[in-house]
Amino acid sequence: MDFLTDIFEGQTFVNILACGQDLSHKEFANCVFKKCDFSDCRFSDSAFIDCVFSDCNLSNIRVDDCGFQGIGFENCKLLGIAFFKINSLLVSWVFKNCNVMLCDFSGLEMKNSTFLDCELKDNDFTKANLAGSDFSGSSLLSSKFSGTNLEKTNFKGARDYYIDPTANKLKQAQFSYPDVLSLLDSFGIKIEY
Repeated sequence: MDFLTDIFEGQTFVNILACGQDLSHKEFANCVFKKCDFSDCRFSDSAFIDCVFSDCNLSNIRVDDCGFQGIGFENCKLLGIAFFKINSLLVSWVFKNCNVMLCDFSGLEMKNSTFLDCELKDNDFTKANLAGSDFSGSSLLSSKFSGTNLEKTNFKGARDYYIDPTANKLKQAQFSYPDVLSLLDSFGIKIEY
């Protein structure tokens, strides 16, 4: 499919194969994307408002100055995305059952973000503001947190994380046992069961 116009509203896109296409300067409002492959696409200066991506491949997309407001990602693959380059005004998104790997969220204002039951491997959250966010049931293997605001963030049921309490803001963050013991890793102490 060719996205020849610049504005799309209330449309549903199913099984679209758009690998490598330049979809810059587009606006998608109230659209649904199901089983679409957008790998290696350019979304520079585009805007997504109140859209849902379901079972989509968004690997290696370019998102320079792209806007995401009221976006849901469900069962999607997001690999190697430099999210820190997005237009961070009004960032609002929910990730459910997604595979998010090697993505860079560093420095982003993304309060109240939701990552439910996701595989979040090798992501960079350095100096991001994730206050009030929810990582319930997610694996955060090798993801980096440093200078990150995690106040009031929910890590219940989350696992495989390494978070240094002396290098991040954790006031009123919620954790569950036994994974909460990983917060002691940065102190180099040994815990016996």
